[in-house]
Amino acid sequence: MNPKWVCGKNTELRALMEMKSSLDPESLYLSSWTINGNPCGGSDSFEGVACNEKGQVANISLQGKGLSGKLSPAIGELKHLTGLYLHYNSLYGPIPREIANLTNLTDLYLNVNHLSGEIPSEIGKMENLQVLQLCYNQLTGSIPTQLGGLKQLVVLALQSNQLTGAIPASLGDLGMLMRLDLSSNRLFGSIPTRLAEAPSLRVLDVHNNTLSGNVPPALKRLDDGFLYEYNLGLCGVGFSSLKTCNASDRVNPDKPYGAGLDGTSTRDIPETANVQLPCNGTQCQNPSKSKQSASIIVGIVVFAIAVPTIGVLTFTQYRRRKQKLGSSFTISDNHLITSDHGKGTYRKNGSPLVSLEYSSGWDPLAESRNFNGGNHDDMFHSFRFNLEEVETATQYFSESNLLGKSNFSATYKGLLRDGSIVAVKSISKTSCKSDESEFIKGLNILTSLRNENLVRLRGFCCSRGRGECFLVYDFVPNGSLSRFLDVKEGEGEVLEWSTRVSIVKGIAKGIAYLHTYKANKPALVHQNISAEKVLIDKRFNPMLSDSGLYKLLTNDIVFSALKASAAKGYLAPEYTTTGRFTEKSDVYAFGVLLFQILSGQRKITSSMRLVAEASRFQELVDPNLHGRFFEYEAAKLAKMALLCTHECPFERPMMEAIVQELGNFSSCI
Repeated sequence: MNPKWVCGKNTELRALMEMKSSLDPESLYLSSWTINGNPCGGSDSFEGVACNEKGQVANISLQGKGLSGKLSPAIGELKHLTGLYLHYNSLYGPIPREIANLTNLTDLYLNVNHLSGEIPSEIGKMENLQVLQLCYNQLTGSIPTQLGGLKQLVVLALQSNQLTGAIPASLGDLGMLMRLDLSSNRLFGSIPTRLAEAPSLRVLDVHNNTLSGNVPPALKRLDDGFLYEYNLGLCGVGFSSLKTCNASDRVNPDKPYGAGLDGTSTRDIPETANVQLPCNGTQCQNPSKSKQSASIIVGIVVFAIAVPTIGVLTFTQYRRRKQKLGSSFTISDNHLITSDHGKGTYRKNGSPLVSLEYSSGWDPLAESRNFNGGNHDDMFHSFRFNLEEVETATQYFSESNLLGKSNFSATYKGLLRDGSIVAVKSISKTSCKSDESEFIKGLNILTSLRNENLVRLRGFCCSRGRGECFLVYDFVPNGSLSRFLDVKEGEGEVLEWSTRVSIVKGIAKGIAYLHTYKANKPALVHQNISAEKVLIDKRFNPMLSDSGLYKLLTNDIVFSALKASAAKGYLAPEYTTTGRFTEKSDVYAFGVLLFQILSGQRKITSSMRLVAEASRFQELVDPNLHGRFFEYEAAKLAKMALLCTHECPFERPMMEAIVQELGNFSSCI
């Protein structure tokens, strides 16, 4: 260790060691943090710590590390810190007030922990803060009015805590604020007019609180960006599902007065007062007698908050620790905000991670590294996105843009600056191959794939600070094939016969392309073909997703994905004995898809095979078609499905032969 460095940086080193003892009291995860180490370089650098060009600690990224301690007040000694990422851990205790000493901090992520106590009002002095994420904790008290001093703030996320009191009108002074999420708390009073008129506000989520009073008309401009459900006291004109206000509801000044749960006026209560809601002894630190009706209301509100919160927390668990993989992501029809943020005005400054230097961190695309004897930065140049572009496109990975999730990734809808809509798949570092050369090889394969029946990879971004890789794909608007299965008559869209045949042809072409060796791409086995992985575009052309993705992922993630595939019947039987994927295992999964498309059902039963073997294909075809199909083609497809799902892989045809056979189909009904 350099003695000169110790002399100049002993304050930062001491602060980091105090933080280690507090964050990781049993030294299970931060073993690289030692008193003889150098956080800013060499073989003895600290995991998750990055420094700026002056050798000062500028970033701490320890998200999803399993930390179960507290955040030490020593954090305030790291005066040059610009990014602090401690989300998806199990930290508990209060947020130290000393954190306000970090006046250079732009990103503060403490979300999805077990933090308690009040939000320190001193945070309002952090003048450079742009993102403040404190959601999914156990924070109590009221929202400090001082947060109105964060003039650079773009995102404020406080949802799913136990916050009480009223919404501060001072939040309306945040001229840069675009997204404010206060949902699933215990806030009461009305929505301040000043906040509703905040110039840059695009999303305001206050659902699952006990707000009341007249909703400011200015919020109509947000359209679906204003979420207000489960606030029984709210009223207003021009908002769906809101009652019309009566005379007692019409007062809505900047100060968010209204009625408390016990029916008393809150006009004389300061807007940041930490007022305890009426409740029983199990819900408050200082239980008091209250009206029985108020206690019942609180019970209902707590239940309403708890149910949706449990669902969201289920998603976040995959970043806290590795768990076995569940089902693949499900497409939902979430709203995408397409306002001015698409013009690149979402965040004025570039990502604070750009100027950081990691001596030994996850940086598979570092410009100084070579791949196959050449600079892969040149090779990937047209595919590179930076973190700011990805964050801007997805509104900082807003839940309103969440398309789906799995236990190793989350997919968001996004809007690029050129106006094109994309799907951004976020994959954590812990799910990616640790050998960076292997990771680069996997990316090389993904960028080489070019076929009309594969979802196109637009580009990627690897964030060292966040410890995540982002894959940017073309957005496919009609969701997955699975949404067209198990359709009850009159309750969903039934695919016509010609469309089904066209989808079968497209899937076959996409798989055959993967299996074919070309000069610029290797032969590739998809490994996880399913109805969820077949996306349908606006012309009802099928497109395979996640092609080549498993070349990027660790073996345990790939293996865990098989459990979901096996449970749905897509996994070829020989895998249990060979443990290997081959082209014939993809053919087996294609055969299962054929049965699903023919029958219109997700679940494939042994009786379907018996019906196909007996050539009673009329009993196999989806009854929703009401006989509108070509019997000759149905018989051919049923036999093809049987052959593709043959128990012996050598009896299954090659995909190229299947494509040729399907070329003889020319349905038109």
